[in-house]
Amino acid sequence: MEKNKKRLVVLSGAGMSAESGIRTFREMGGLWEEYDVMEVASPEAWERDPELVLRFYNERRKALLNCQPNPGHLALAEMEHDFDVHIVTQNVDDLHERAGSSKIMHLHGELKKVRSSRDESLVHELDGWELKMGDLCEKGSQLRPHIVWFGEAVPMIPRAVRIVEKADILLIIGTSLQVYPAASLIHYVKGGTPVYVIDPNEVLESGPYRTIIKKGASEGMKEMKGLLKSFITT
Repeated sequence: MEKNKKRLVVLSGAGMSAESGIRTFREMGGLWEEYDVMEVASPEAWERDPELVLRFYNERRKALLNCQPNPGHLALAEMEHDFDVHIVTQNVDDLHERAGSSKIMHLHGELKKVRSSRDESLVHELDGWELKMGDLCEKGSQLRPHIVWFGEAVPMIPRAVRIVEKADILLIIGTSLQVYPAASLIHYVKGGTPVYVIDPNEVLESGPYRTIIKKGASEGMKEMKGLLKSFITT
């Protein structure tokens, strides 16, 4: 931890990027064009129709180029002046990075990266937005999106648990934390740790929540700045 700074751990989800114009699966009604998300975001989909899967992620990647970090992203980056901020995000976009946050862990992968379909340790930045059939890794296998699909293990969970365990303050923003294994992270916060939630939607009242702010990311972060002033050390 940075000297004299409280460790602020942020769990961010789809609502964090919604104000930047990135649509969530929920907003799409679980559909993309006429396809159920399981037909474009699962290992079975990849086996059945890899070209469709690539097209789905190419379109999302292309759309991301036109999106910008919103004031909520920027406010989190600014908080690094006063806090040791660690972001654990369920989002696959790079808006936290572009906003200037420096410690970001992506639970579900990264849209702008690709990896070998046979050796998941071979991960590369994609040059541009388009990944095509025939684009191969150095071992000769097809490159696939560097995304954790429905039905796949989430290899970053143990690391995320270690981050949450060390939190002095926990902020949950833009996620209902009802999808496992990400939802389990709340159970690893130390007893007595202040927990804040920013979400305009209904949030389950049960759990170690100290404050629930029923606003979107941008407006919610404005309120958070005031609430966190008492935690700033000098």
